[in-house]
Amino acid sequence: MADDNQSFLGAVWETIKTIFWALVIAGIFRTLFFQPFWIPSSSMKDTLLVGDFLFVNKMAYGYSHASCPNIKLARFGVDIDAADICGFLDGDNTRVLGSEPERGDVVVFRHPVTHQDYIKRVVGLPGDTVQMKDGILHLNGEAVTVEDGGTFTEVKEPQGPEGRYPRCSNDPVGEGGSCAKQRQIETLPNGVQHSMLNIRDGLDLDDTKIFTVPEGEYFFVGDNRDNSTDSRVAQTSFGVGFVAYENLIGRADRIMFSSGGRSMLFFWTWRGDRYFKSID
Repeated sequence: MADDNQSFLGAVWETIKTIFWALVIAGIFRTLFFQPFWIPSSSMKDTLLVGDFLFVNKMAYGYSHASCPNIKLARFGVDIDAADICGFLDGDNTRVLGSEPERGDVVVFRHPVTHQDYIKRVVGLPGDTVQMKDGILHLNGEAVTVEDGGTFTEVKEPQGPEGRYPRCSNDPVGEGGSCAKQRQIETLPNGVQHSMLNIRDGLDLDDTKIFTVPEGEYFFVGDNRDNSTDSRVAQTSFGVGFVAYENLIGRADRIMFSSGGRSMLFFWTWRGDRYFKSID
């Protein structure tokens, strides 16, 4: 009987060690190489849709305190902020093995106030001036090139775990109806082209003051311009403002998987045309 107990305890201990080392390896992988990211909102449509799942390349810009992941397991009462782990690296706005993002990169960054992870497109580099005029992005006093990209349509229905309805240019639209938005193709000064959406003209963020991007910081906008909280809104617990170099987490390069339903387990809502899709 004693041998049986020892064998049982030995098996339990081996299982605990296996789980422990698996978690350590996963933590190292997520901290140093690739961090999974699930798109929860519509601010980057139609480049990224609610329910897209991607891995963020953390090697692209090097490492800082923001490279440590937040660990949130509400079911088990676990809420460990990255600052609790790597806060000692905060404050000098530098990175280890660092390189700078290029204009047009889609980047995940740590919000400096709420510490939540955001994903937006970098359009303003240090020293740039940025302004929106009549919904057109102006960089260093020059309007970027914008061409018609047709119409983006989707079903007017709750999207993602949060169950939010999309905003439509043709509202009011009943549930199940066709929700339309104008798609445009924007060309940045370095030649990067990407699509963006316009819900309607004349909204508050279609016209802004001139922003001058400080050294060591960046200006981000969402591709769904009329439905994005980004650097056009001053930095608060709500707004983003300028984003410091040290708050960058990594570059989003490719969508791995996409689900259009409330849960990734709803296989009938999987989007087969978005598997391994590159992010432009």
